[in-house]
Amino acid sequence: MNTKVQQIEIENTVVDVTRKNIKHMYFTVYPPNGRVRVSAPHRFDDEAIRKAVTMKLPWIKRQQAKFEGWENLSPLEYVSGEKHYYRGQSYLLNVIYHDGPPYVIIHNNATLDLFVRIGSDIKKRERALMAWYRQQLKEAIPPLIAKWETIIGEDVAEWGVKRMKTRWGSCNIKARRIWLNLELIKKPGCCLEYIIVHEMVHLLERLHNDRFVTYMDEFMPQWRHCQDELNKAPLAYAQLGY
Repeated sequence: MNTKVQQIEIENTVVDVTRKNIKHMYFTVYPPNGRVRVSAPHRFDDEAIRKAVTMKLPWIKRQQAKFEGWENLSPLEYVSGEKHYYRGQSYLLNVIYHDGPPYVIIHNNATLDLFVRIGSDIKKRERALMAWYRQQLKEAIPPLIAKWETIIGEDVAEWGVKRMKTRWGSCNIKARRIWLNLELIKKPGCCLEYIIVHEMVHLLERLHNDRFVTYMDEFMPQWRHCQDELNKAPLAYAQLGY
């Protein structure tokens, strides 16, 4: 697969273009400075990509406007005093070193007490917190899938959680398997439910077309509000399929 990044500029907007072995084109806008990336199938030539980007410029500009005024995002060090998020609420991290296995406790609804072994470095502290996040998300998913299987009338054969850089979720229609981004545990609860519904609706309609939107409006009328929540700091990015 050719993953070489090409840059194009359209109306003062710089776009990183990557050609991949995919069927559809995806536009992604990243915080904090509104960087734009396009993933395009190999069959799309330069002119086709330029035309597609030009068509989507109004959407791109809207997403970039949402990121204006964001504070600079510094790499996390997983040390006491850092701000971390859980289910849409911010918490101060409090790292506690002890002689035992790692675990996390929410303290006074304001602090995440992260217990780690004495001498744990940044990678081990991060791994401990991510393991806790993963556990919490995995506990939240099954009842939501069961709820929406009844409403949508489609069954999910398998689901999983992983860290994804450019998607909140994905659906393998043939295998009836959905993947959910670990970062969803940091967002308000409606965001996780929205992504689950979004991926399950792909079992009815593969494309992001009018039929797909009609299904979303029918099953989850408030989905646009949840989508807006996903596009807020922290860890927000906006993506549009084409």
